[in-house]
Amino acid sequence: MLLNGVNHVAVLTMDTDQLHSFYRQVFDATISHDEENESGFRFSLVDIGPHTELNVFQIAANSQAELQAPMFERGRLDHFGLQAASLEAFELIRDRLLARGATDGFVTDFGPVLSVYFVGPDGLEGEVCASNPDARPGVFNPPGTPSARYSRAQS
Repeated sequence: MLLNGVNHVAVLTMDTDQLHSFYRQVFDATISHDEENESGFRFSLVDIGPHTELNVFQIAANSQAELQAPMFERGRLDHFGLQAASLEAFELIRDRLLARGATDGFVTDFGPVLSVYFVGPDGLEGEVCASNPDARPGVFNPPGTPSARYSRAQS
């Protein structure tokens, strides 16, 4: 098997502090990263298992988190991240996604994690993640940071 399960689920919230408090109090979750910028964008990582997290986004003027509907009427989630079993599995999956035209092959260096995005047959976006062997402790990079390990020439 090329995957170790789910790496993360991306969720939108209107109140990051409240969400953090809930997951800490109910599930003993920890917050491994929390950043906010002047434009009202806040991003945090809520660790909910040994290899699984919630990627939490609070975005000023984005009301998607306010929308509530009954089960099966909620629409699709923003995206999900799958955890590759190894760097070699990540590379094989990336190659297979490229062969299907499901990705442009760009690998993002988020710091601790390497990531390649894809679009599935129904249009839902996904992400495959792998531990970054070149990571530096405490360094988190923004979306779009190219991995030195991979270049567009390899795509």
